[in-house]
Parts: sequence; C-alpha cells; structure tokens
Amino acid sequence: MNDFSAEALGLVIREHRQAQSPSMTQEQLAEQADYGKGGAVSISRIEHGLVSPGEQRLAAIALALQLTPGQLKQEAEDRTRSLARQRGQRPVKLRDQVAETKRRHADINEKVAQRSKITQEHGEAFNRVHDAVRDAFFLRFVDLAQSISGAPEPEKPSKEEIESTGEIPTAMRIEAMSAGIANGIRGAAAGGAAGAAVGGAAAYGTFTTAALFGTASTGAAISTLYGAAATNATLALLGGGTLAAGGAGMAGGALLLTGMVATPAAALAAAGFYVLRQRRNKKEEERLRTQVEAAEAALDQSQKGFDTMVDVLPRATAIMEYVEVHGTHALEKWRASLPPEPRDWESLGHKGQERYKEFLRVAGCILAVGFINVPALLTAEPDALHTMDKAIGETLRYADTTIKSIV
Repeated sequence: MNDFSAEALGLVIREHRQAQSPSMTQEQLAEQADYGKGGAVSISRIEHGLVSPGEQRLAAIALALQLTPGQLKQEAEDRTRSLARQRGQRPVKLRDQVAETKRRHADINEKVAQRSKITQEHGEAFNRVHDAVRDAFFLRFVDLAQSISGAPEPEKPSKEEIESTGEIPTAMRIEAMSAGIANGIRGAAAGGAAGAAVGGAAAYGTFTTAALFGTASTGAAISTLYGAAATNATLALLGGGTLAAGGAGMAGGALLLTGMVATPAAALAAAGFYVLRQRRNKKEEERLRTQVEAAEAALDQSQKGFDTMVDVLPRATAIMEYVEVHGTHALEKWRASLPPEPRDWESLGHKGQERYKEFLRVAGCILAVGFINVPALLTAEPDALHTMDKAIGETLRYADTTIKSIV
C-alpha cells in the first residue's frame, strides 16, 4: 500500500507540471496522460488532493512529467513526511495557533464540499443511465420473457462447485443472479408476487429481490450461492447490505456517500466550532485543535475508499451506457423476430432460444453492476478494501466483456 497522502501527491504533481519548460497546463498533462473528456478537471482534483490516481493513471502521469512511477511515489512519500512534520510544529503564540486551526478547519470544509460534489456528479450520471436501462432493457426483457411459456430453468452452480471453489468466481455469482431473475419471471407469469408489482421501480425491486434473495429450486436462498466462505464484505458487493437496508443498490447508495463524506465537518459543527470567535483560551484551543485533527484523520482514512469509488462509478456508468445504446437495440430486434402470442419455448426456434438465454445473462450482469455496495468502500478497513476493490474490478470486467460479446 502507498505511504503517501493525496495532498502530498497532488503538490508534487503540480510542482513538476509547472516546472516543465515551457510550463505544462493541466489540459496538456491530461492529454499526455491519456485522460479522456474532462481530463483537466481530473488533474485539477488530483493536484488539490481530492483524489489519488490508480496505478495505471499514476504511471501515465509520471511518464508525462518525465519521471518513473517509483520516482513520483518516492517524492510523494517524502512530501507526506514533510507535511506531517510541519503540522506537528505548533505556533508558539495562542493567536497564531487559533489562526492555524481555523485555516485547517476551512480546508476540511472545502475538501468535504468538493468530495460531495464529485460524488454527486458520478452518482447522478450513473443513476440516470441505470434508470434508463432498467426501463428500456431489463423490464422490457422481463415483459417479453413472461409471454414465453415453458422456458427452461437456467443452469446454476452445483453444490459441489460451490464447495470446491470456496469463494465463488464472478461468473458463477452472475449465473446465480440470472437464475434468480428467471425464477422471478416464472413467478410473474404464473400470477405470483412479481406479477403484482406495478410501475418500473416496483417491478424492478421485485425482480432484484428474487435474484439476490429468492429461493432456488434446491430450496437454498440464492444469496447463499456466493459460498459459505465468502466474507460479509464480499456478500455486500452484490447488494446484500444495501438492499437489506431498504436502499437501491449503487443507484441509491452512491448519493448516500455525499452525506458520509460530510461526517467529519458535521462532527465539528456539532461540537460548536467557534469559527467566528476572535478570542479563546488555551484549553478551548486545545479541544478544538484535537477535533480538527480527528476530522483530518477521518478524511485521510477514507481517501482510498473514495478513490476506489471515483474509479468504480464511471466504469459502471460506461457499462450501463453501452446497454442503453446497444442492448436496447438488440432486444428490439429480438422482439420483432418473436412469433405472435401465445408463445411457447419451442416456437422460438434455436436462435430465439439462445437469444433468450443471452439476454438473461445480460440482465444478471446489469444487477451485478448496479448493486455493488459503493458506500461500504468508505468505511472498509485497508485489507477489506483491497479485497472489495479486487472483487468489484472482476465484476465490472466480467460484465463488460460478457455484455459486449452478446450485444
């Protein structure tokens, strides 16, 4: 794990960028580091210590600044230690101590405000496309699938496969979710609870519950197909925590982060921080300085999780955008090729049957992407965060590859 702060890395990057001959702009650095649209904004946020780039991005930035990744990291580590020493050197006069504490409090408020803004931008972008895919692809497929009688139950991971693998691979988790969707479709066609759902959000909630918590033909809850060895953090990756709390997976959970990143500043306000007071005694200054330091530590501790969120949400959004454009078009072509109602499985023919199975896999991928428990990233301990980040990456890669191979 890196031993440098986002603030220190940002300062080092900015200094090297400005030291280029001629001085490099943020737009130029973003272009040379292969950032896409809005890259200058990303560089600005990095330089202000709001986010830290991942390994690949950091390497690209280092190359653009004529450094090796190791050199950039080492300088950031050195600067981190230097900043820590500076903050440990308290001014002698109480008046100067008060001024420093106020400055640090203002920095916390600014960082929290910027984190909230970034979170809201990414969350709203994801929510928009998520809802579009929910209505135009997922529920549209469910509606068509309900009109087909006799569709076979998808293959699910066997008990032997589950026990032999320990933690279930991403492909098996998504297969289990697709099976849950199929169970919900059959229940709706038979007039079960799923069929009673009214409205897009309500129907979607019914089918996601069937996929994540429904009962398989073996009598075991689908959620148990993630494997007995799976940790609570791994279970939460596919939405368990968020759904159990009555949320809406990543779609609802992303904006919850806005409140979570504001917690340190809220704690300071609740403690009666005296921003407008011009005078205070030494004891009061010590108490408030301690609170500021605790808030700074809370922000630092959540930085890695926040950086992961900033990486995850745009990737998830891009997957949903692909489904919105290409998936809905492919689904409409399949709909046009279906025989008139009433339809049964045999009437679809081999090609139509294979398309049904493929769209069911896409639906499973949509749920896997949409119900990653993003809020858990901010509160995860370092080891758990590493595990979650790896599992999320695998989920996104598998979903992206699978969807693009189908539509």
